[in-house]
Amino acid sequence: MRYLIIALVGFCCWACTPTDKNVVVVEMEVTAPTLEADEAVFIAGSVPAFGDWQPDKVQLENKGEVWKLKVALPKGKDVAYKFTKGSWDKEATTEEGFVPRDYKLTPYSDTIIKHTVYNWKDKKHTVQGQVTGNVKYHESFPVKGLKDRDVLVWLPPNYEKETDRRYPVLYMHDGQNVFDPKTSTLGRDWEIDELADSLIRNEIIEPIIVVAIYCNPENRRDEYAYEELGDLYQEFMVGQLKPMIDKTYRTKTDRENTAVMGASMGGLISFVLAWEYNEVYQHAGCLSPAFKVVLNKKDDFDYVEKMLAYDGEKKDINLYIDNGTVGLENVLQPGIDDMLKALDKKGYEYTWILDEGAEHNEMAWAKRAAVPL
Repeated sequence: MRYLIIALVGFCCWACTPTDKNVVVVEMEVTAPTLEADEAVFIAGSVPAFGDWQPDKVQLENKGEVWKLKVALPKGKDVAYKFTKGSWDKEATTEEGFVPRDYKLTPYSDTIIKHTVYNWKDKKHTVQGQVTGNVKYHESFPVKGLKDRDVLVWLPPNYEKETDRRYPVLYMHDGQNVFDPKTSTLGRDWEIDELADSLIRNEIIEPIIVVAIYCNPENRRDEYAYEELGDLYQEFMVGQLKPMIDKTYRTKTDRENTAVMGASMGGLISFVLAWEYNEVYQHAGCLSPAFKVVLNKKDDFDYVEKMLAYDGEKKDINLYIDNGTVGLENVLQPGIDDMLKALDKKGYEYTWILDEGAEHNEMAWAKRAAVPL
């Protein structure tokens, strides 16, 4: 079943679209809550239309509360870009002052890309680490065939007091982003510790254990995909990590009480684990999942086709899927659409939520995480 909360803003056709079929029109819209209405915003990127990385060459048009730029870009070509106030020492940052990675865009049709810039490099911020509740640290956990990584285990309230009680377990990928903003990639975490604590104390959900597994930044994409390294990661999750967690903590070990969740490529591997190891994981939370990406031969993958090829017994699987509509979310939308159609064709029920205006980051996932929990 699909739960559509807000409709997707579709692709737009512009009167000024070039006649060249190899060119598309992209409109950038930037909202910057901390800027004065008369301040200038520039885009710097990897193509001439974005100034060839010159921070003060391409200025967006100031519309008062939003800054806009409409440009023609090569169809299907990867483009990287950032925003500045005219120099690299005034580059756009996250709310806490962290410089984000380059934004990526591969336009295939005329579209609008919306960004919210929370702050700028010339405004200093410090991120304070904060973890709510009782967290156990398993540092440098060995992974067969892959790089060792840290594993964090969040225990629910009263875990130490109710010694006869056992708990369902939620496994989450990109563990550095789950509990602590200080370790998070962009300085904002999922806030799962605060969220789970609140939901449990208010008796909205049953008390659960949350296991957060750090990613390997060097091979994250490959480990979270259905490929050779992805197979090793799945074997680690099923054959190494779950047995250790079940032996060390008071868990409910059956599939009905075992879930997996992640975002982007983490959303993909969550689906893959629940699909391929359905006897282990009954539940999968797939936020902004990268089910299918067709950009170039090197990085292309398509798990929709893999799922459709399955002709075995119907799986008992509980699926939550969601996505936003801004930036990379637009790139992932076709793959999500194809997966939902495939699930419909196979007769599977699921929950899907479309979060209009949401970007592809931890802030957006934190806002939606209560639903899958």
